[in-house]
Amino acid sequence: MINSLRGMNDILSEDYERFTYFINTATEIAQKYGFHFIETPLLEETALFKRSVGESSDIVGKEMYQFIDKGENDVCLRPEGTAGVVRAFIQKKLDKAGGIHRYFYHGAMFRYERPQKGRLRQFHQFGVESFGIDSVYEDATMIMMVSDILKALGIGYRLQLNSLGDINCMPAYKENLIDYVRKCKDGICIDCVRRLETNPIRVLDCKNGSCQELYVDAPKLLQNLCPTCSNDFDTLKKILDDNSIDYEIDTNLVRGLDYYSKTAFEFISNDIGSQSAIAGGGRYDKLVEFLDGRPTPAVGFAIGIERLMELIVMPESLRNGYYIGAMDDEAVDLVIKLAHAKRKTDKTTIDYKTKNLQKHLKAADKINAKYCAVIGSNEIKDGTIWIKNLKEKTEKIIELKEF
Repeated sequence: MINSLRGMNDILSEDYERFTYFINTATEIAQKYGFHFIETPLLEETALFKRSVGESSDIVGKEMYQFIDKGENDVCLRPEGTAGVVRAFIQKKLDKAGGIHRYFYHGAMFRYERPQKGRLRQFHQFGVESFGIDSVYEDATMIMMVSDILKALGIGYRLQLNSLGDINCMPAYKENLIDYVRKCKDGICIDCVRRLETNPIRVLDCKNGSCQELYVDAPKLLQNLCPTCSNDFDTLKKILDDNSIDYEIDTNLVRGLDYYSKTAFEFISNDIGSQSAIAGGGRYDKLVEFLDGRPTPAVGFAIGIERLMELIVMPESLRNGYYIGAMDDEAVDLVIKLAHAKRKTDKTTIDYKTKNLQKHLKAADKINAKYCAVIGSNEIKDGTIWIKNLKEKTEKIIELKEF
């Protein structure tokens, strides 16, 4: 027997209902905020992610599904969504057009990592990206949108905030951090040794407990922000306060990707074990420029759908549509014809096997149909059809032409 690959799951039945409910809910909210759908390819040039996500990240260093295709191109399955949207933004020359561009997307991402609850090798994200607005008000809008989506799904959360500074304050902070970490270099993990040379602030995001103990007294970026970044962060906090969105300050929050600057945020759930981040994002004003586009301010977020599946509070499932069944063999052709016509206006399911009335009623109830309609030899003779409203528990016989 051939099984699915490890960490790549099928989505069936109830999971599919939850999955589509999430997509529909998040899509509706994103559209209310004025965002438009974009879809990018699953397969991209590897260089796109090395230049954007950063070679210091675990994604590029360890987790990408990377290979040489038949055209000798170095390609990979996308590990995240932002880089592809930025690539499309530049390729379509929207960076040169100016103005404001707002997009949302959803789809599969791929990372070769150890599968665990809520973390798969093929997983799905819902993401939002905004280009052309150099204002912390847009950062706040992103956070409010995530909050609206989670609240609509009935999911509780804690919001964590930090600022990563910009080119005016980050370089000096990095030097201070490097000096601090080098003093305890003998005690840090291999990954932190690598990060120290590639992107030093990533050491703060290390999941190794012994490393975190060493970094307790490390310099904090929030205490080293330039006036502009500090004022922006104060403004962001005020906006959230004014809109009754609670938050915590986490000075070690740096996100897992190299392209972030200024605002960084994560939404945390205490209900999904150790993988507690369910959404996150921030500002990445330099990424368009890094990928050879015209300098363009940008901010975005992504939500991991699989991590939310068990937390989603589904609405009450309402009965809808028709189930049509045949009591006798001679009624099967008529049932097929009626169902074909009925589907022009209503969801309609049929069973090709002849059954008695109780079995048809049981089958209709199982699929949560609102109506069970049955035809036998007597109904064919009279030109009628028997219908039961499974919600109201009422039944009647009507003429076929009325049906």
